[in-house]
Amino acid sequence: MSGELIDRTPVEDRAGVIIPWTLPQDRPDGERLSETAGLVEALGCNLSFLRPEHIRKPNASHLLSGGILERLREDVAERDISLCVVDAALTPVQQRNLEVALGTKVIDRTGLILEIFGLRARTREGKLQVELARLSYERSRLVRTWTHLERQRGGGGFLSGPGETQLEADRRMLDRQLASLKSDLEDVKKTRNLHRAGRRQAEFPVIALVGYTNTGKSTLFNRMTGANVFARDMPFATLDPTIRRIELTPFGDAALVDTVGFITDLPTHLIDSFRATLEETLEADLLVHVRDRSSPFDEDRKQDVLKVLKHLEEDAGHPLPPIVEAWNKIDLLPEDVQETLRISARSKAHETPAVVTSALTGEGIPELLDLLVLSIQDELDVFFVRLKPQEGAARAWLYEHGSVTEENIKTDGVIELNVGLSTKYKGQFDSQFPDIEMLPGWTQTD
Repeated sequence: MSGELIDRTPVEDRAGVIIPWTLPQDRPDGERLSETAGLVEALGCNLSFLRPEHIRKPNASHLLSGGILERLREDVAERDISLCVVDAALTPVQQRNLEVALGTKVIDRTGLILEIFGLRARTREGKLQVELARLSYERSRLVRTWTHLERQRGGGGFLSGPGETQLEADRRMLDRQLASLKSDLEDVKKTRNLHRAGRRQAEFPVIALVGYTNTGKSTLFNRMTGANVFARDMPFATLDPTIRRIELTPFGDAALVDTVGFITDLPTHLIDSFRATLEETLEADLLVHVRDRSSPFDEDRKQDVLKVLKHLEEDAGHPLPPIVEAWNKIDLLPEDVQETLRISARSKAHETPAVVTSALTGEGIPELLDLLVLSIQDELDVFFVRLKPQEGAARAWLYEHGSVTEENIKTDGVIELNVGLSTKYKGQFDSQFPDIEMLPGWTQTD
């Protein structure tokens, strides 16, 4: 069919890319050009040319028209282009007509991202999600391209009426495949829910790294956990969620999740297809928004990430977890800018708490871990405890496993504490020190 995707086996295709724009505010800047080039190279293609094209009046049949289309046709022919990427949203008819006019395969932004997803998926879940997104995309690409789509005869007799069109048959076939994939993903979802239930029962705090693609999330994840997750300076280096344990004093073990990166104009149906993965974000106790502060478009990318998170929040029907920020790639900035950002982060003047980090050098990792502890402490249950002088072991235990916010020693040696504890450690304390009463809530100790 005309809308099918290209073979996802890495080949040395020669790709030509245009980025159409109409309004002045949509004109692609250097950062967008660089991002698109990175996407094409992540697909394993040799980039032959990349340029923005001003489309004053989009053409309904081709998007491009006149001299712009003719110039593109000449470039494709002269440079032996095997793949033309239009970094925009093409209708099925526009995609088909461009392929006919240019004599080569054409994909739009969604198709490009899907191709990369297909290369990056490693786990069964990831492959299922990519296939679901790909088939949903292909279904929308079903257009009348060849004569075999004309109405066929049905039945076995001479007088049988017209049967279904090939187009309808293709659509029914894709619908069956989509239903099967959704069923398989439901099984994956049930397995994930069991894993989450196990973590909740063990009272592991769950912390998810989120952010724009290529901001250093996987490198930061490796630095924090000692893992060896695939981390490369390319878009969507991570597709499948990865979970590792980290040590968070005084909580003990916590679960850290590395998630797929977001990107500008990420199609909604791609978000929907990766629901099972993105649920790890929704179910976390805390989100760490990893930002590339060396990028001149960091603020725009932040808004892109928040837009996707808002979509997830509205779709799930419950609020997102608390968010903190890791201002990453600090090592790529001049020293004076680095110091300005450090002062800004320490000032705590921001609505969202932040720490300056470099996943590459390790700068800021201890401070980030401290911020995670402080943020999770806000979610702890607070208890008042009165200890006798001879109950020093209980005091030491509370300092090791809880968050002691206030302590007062009375003249008779009695120690009064306000301490925050997770449900897990509250149960352990009750088992280990059954004779010591814990009163819920905060009490003045002086």
